[in-house]
Amino acid sequence: MYTYTLVRSRRRTICMKISDDLDIVVRAPIFCPWSVIDDFVQSHSRWIDKHMDIRNNAQRRVELSDDEIRMLKKKAREILPVKTAYYSGLMKLYPRYVKITSAMHRFGSCNIKNGICFSYRLMLYPEDAIDYVVVHELAHIKYREHSHRFYSLISQYMPDYKVRDKMLKVTK
Repeated sequence: MYTYTLVRSRRRTICMKISDDLDIVVRAPIFCPWSVIDDFVQSHSRWIDKHMDIRNNAQRRVELSDDEIRMLKKKAREILPVKTAYYSGLMKLYPRYVKITSAMHRFGSCNIKNGICFSYRLMLYPEDAIDYVVVHELAHIKYREHSHRFYSLISQYMPDYKVRDKMLKVTK
C-alpha cells in the first residue's frame, strides 16, 4: 500500500504524479469513492515503482566541476559532429546543424528545422549508447514521433538499439 496525497477537484478523471520530493500526488473528482482511488493507485504500482526509481536516480546524479564540464563539452564538440556525419551518410538523413547544449534531462533533440542538439552529458556514457542517441535523433528527421516506423528505421542501422537505450537509463 502506498501513502499518497489526495487532491479533489472538479475533474472527471483520476491522475497521479510523483513530485521531486518523491511524494505521490493523486488528483481525483470530488465525489469519487476512496475505494476507487485506492484501487487506482494499487493498479499502477509498477508505474509508481519505476518512476520512484527514476526520481531517486536523478537525485543521485553526479555533480561535475567546471573543469569537467569544459572537458566534456570539448569532447562532445569533437566527437558528436563526426558521428552525426557518419550516420547521416548511412541513413541518408542530414541535419541542418549539430549543436552541443547543457541540457540536463535529455541527451538529444531534433527540432522542426532539422537541427540536432546533443547534451555534453552524453559523453559520460559508453560509445554504443552515444551512437544510439545519434541514430535516434537522425531518425527524427524522417519521423517526428516515436512510432513503430520510427523504431523500425532505427533497427535497420542498429538492431540492438534496445540494449543501447538501456545503457542511458543508468544515471551519471
